[in-house]
Amino acid sequence: MQRHQAPFRADVVGSFLRPDAIKQARQQFAQGEISADQLRHVENEEIRHVVEQQCACGLHVVTDGEFRRAWWHFDFFAGLEGVELFEAEQGIQFNGVQTKAHGVRVTGKVSFKDHPMLEDFRYLKSISGDAQPKMTIPSPSVLHFRGGRKVIDATVYPELDAYFDDLATTWRDAIRAFYDAGCRYLQLDDTVWAYLCSDDQRKQIVARGDDPEELARIYARVLNKALEGKPEDLTIGLHVCRGNFRSTWISEGGYEPVAEVLFGGVNVDAFFLEYDNDRSGDFAPLRFVRPGKQQVVLGLITTKNGELENPEGVKARVEEAAKYVDISQICLSPQCGFASTEEGNSLTPEQQWEKVRLVTRIAEQVW
Repeated sequence: MQRHQAPFRADVVGSFLRPDAIKQARQQFAQGEISADQLRHVENEEIRHVVEQQCACGLHVVTDGEFRRAWWHFDFFAGLEGVELFEAEQGIQFNGVQTKAHGVRVTGKVSFKDHPMLEDFRYLKSISGDAQPKMTIPSPSVLHFRGGRKVIDATVYPELDAYFDDLATTWRDAIRAFYDAGCRYLQLDDTVWAYLCSDDQRKQIVARGDDPEELARIYARVLNKALEGKPEDLTIGLHVCRGNFRSTWISEGGYEPVAEVLFGGVNVDAFFLEYDNDRSGDFAPLRFVRPGKQQVVLGLITTKNGELENPEGVKARVEEAAKYVDISQICLSPQCGFASTEEGNSLTPEQQWEKVRLVTRIAEQVW
């Protein structure tokens, strides 16, 4: 029951701890000590190395570790037309930790044109060898959710329906552009669906004047419009993230509040779901996953710390999930990336690779 196509029985979400060489080069570039070309040369060498490390762990899928990015989402947004980054009053509040004070706002018609990450993917593809190169980008809902109406210029988008239509078109164009660049495995990273599962976050949504149920329907519609006309040989996954900054988190609560709309209605090929602790709830919501149509990549190995999970315990959880979705539709991965931002999570590089090796080892035994 091995899978020789994406998603793989042993898969990864995308980001890896930034090597010291990357951190040093970024600092030198910020201080004007090296050029953009010199920084890119360092990034290229470290990306080549991280691809080799992924393959050495037994993976058939590789990413660039998101080594060229400071954030999992802002760097992509900054390359879109009509979107700009700005210095916010405060950062995003995680569980006891706050990020750097950056924000994003919409100042013009949103569209996808010659995005710099296309070249980033082309480089990854050129060095991936026999492995499948995977590109990761944020989901369209992320560009709306956190700021909402207040960060969308009302003179550009007096009605949000037009904005959501443009979001769908922008991501459809992005999907096509990455496909034309040679990408056959694309992952959309999405924190919003997890927020819609959180009682605390849902209260905040209502307090700002939005309806969580309506937002879920809108985001599902945007995603499906973006996926219209997707080439048959392109696999698109959706990673539902509960927050991942320096080993902290934001949202908690099982998937039940969004399960029917998300699993039963969004036309991606795979769902990457965080299931590394009790905050994620049980597997019952997986009953809405359409039989034979989609894969569920269970994030049962945490990236929040370096402690290795018990393989037998992980296998038991896979068996438990198989009560709700056929085991032929299940894959395994770490619950999130190891460094959704350049700061990274609280574990060592060796612990990181031990986690990846654990994923591939358990997948070989289960499937």
